[in-house]
Amino acid sequence: MIRCVLWVAVFLVLIDSAWARDERSIKDLSKALAGLARDVDPAEAERISLIAHTTARSLARDYHVVLNPEFQAFLVNVGARKRGWCGHWAADIGAHLKELKPKTLVLHWGVAYDHTSSENNCLVVTARNQPFKDGIILDGWRRAGRLFWCPVIKDDEYEVEQHYGHSGITAWKENMQWSAWLQDYETASEKPKRAANNKVNEASSAGKERAGNSDSRQPATQ
Repeated sequence: MIRCVLWVAVFLVLIDSAWARDERSIKDLSKALAGLARDVDPAEAERISLIAHTTARSLARDYHVVLNPEFQAFLVNVGARKRGWCGHWAADIGAHLKELKPKTLVLHWGVAYDHTSSENNCLVVTARNQPFKDGIILDGWRRAGRLFWCPVIKDDEYEVEQHYGHSGITAWKENMQWSAWLQDYETASEKPKRAANNKVNEASSAGKERAGNSDSRQPATQ
């Protein structure tokens, strides 16, 4: 009985310590995101930071993460886990951040060492009209659910030509296809407009096609 009480006490201490670290990280990331540009909404930066942190922790439980990220990936590869690759973390955290429909910040998808055994995928957040390399990395996979974040150009764990020390050249590049998915959100008022425009375009294209078919059926003249 005493041993059980001790284990519960230790567990509660660890949980409290983890939350304290996350709380500090949430505040620090909020400030970093708000500092990307003068027109960034601090409230929006705070929401993105909070959701990114809490979702990463939640996914660790949902994925049944054990030991380290590499071992989790091994479990996925052998079929013992359904999710836990770096891309799963980026997609699932990204899906929650998309729901916020940020207006002053932009979501991007980053990939390092693409198509190699060391490949990693993450999210990158920038201000509007800001280069990818000036953004901030959000990586839930790297610390197995404890959100890792830092400026893209300061991520010394993913650099090019990292033979002797740090090269200072980031290996992170933007995956435009997945960035397009992250940025594909519209307000309720925008969707009907887009649908109406698509119908007009489709009708116009259909009309032109019918006209073209009609012309092609006319007898040729000398």
